[in-house]
Amino acid sequence: MRLRIAISAIGLTGALLVAAAAPSELTGRVRVVGRAAAAAVPTIVYADPLDTAPPHRPQRVKLVQRNKTFQPAVVAVPAGSIVDFTNDDLIFHNVFSLSPPQPFDLGLYRAGASKSRTFSEPAVFRVFCNIHPQMTAILLVLPTPYITETDAAGNYRLDLPAGRYRITAWSERSQPVSIDVEVGLAGVTAGGLTLDESKFVELPHKNKFGQDYSKESYNPLKDKKPQ
Repeated sequence: MRLRIAISAIGLTGALLVAAAAPSELTGRVRVVGRAAAAAVPTIVYADPLDTAPPHRPQRVKLVQRNKTFQPAVVAVPAGSIVDFTNDDLIFHNVFSLSPPQPFDLGLYRAGASKSRTFSEPAVFRVFCNIHPQMTAILLVLPTPYITETDAAGNYRLDLPAGRYRITAWSERSQPVSIDVEVGLAGVTAGGLTLDESKFVELPHKNKFGQDYSKESYNPLKDKKPQ
């Protein structure tokens, strides 16, 4: 009898621990002002725990070069993640970033090739091609694995353990905005977050040598072909 009671108690305790650790739903909406209706600008939302260290959950993702664009244009990953830069075009590319703290230059590589980098520190990396100035992307490396993207209406959802969090909304055309929320076992709907993109101005960028791109770089007929 004592053995059965002990087993039952352990089972009950385990069930309580599982219930306490189960994630709760955080929902909310990000409002954006100053964005053209037709603009397809990704909006990222992430949650930083305020009372505990975030779990270490690195990912492996692809940032593909296709049709002389980066796809997707914005990639958001936890620190420690590996990014594969895959060339799906039939021409050469040279992917680089001058952004601190981890600038990189992948060099010239041909169709079908892929090069990888591990990003260990949170930062915003602006990624370009040294051959094609129209190719731009952003790699957002974050200190937390709790990351999502809003839908077209600005709605978002995150599954989080109960606790206090700083919720941040980010887009490449606005300063980030944050609010603090407490997530209970029953979940919570966060207050409003508003991004102001009305002052955004897109500026030309330099090549990997810090110089202006040559006029020839803008000519689509001048692409280098694989040998």
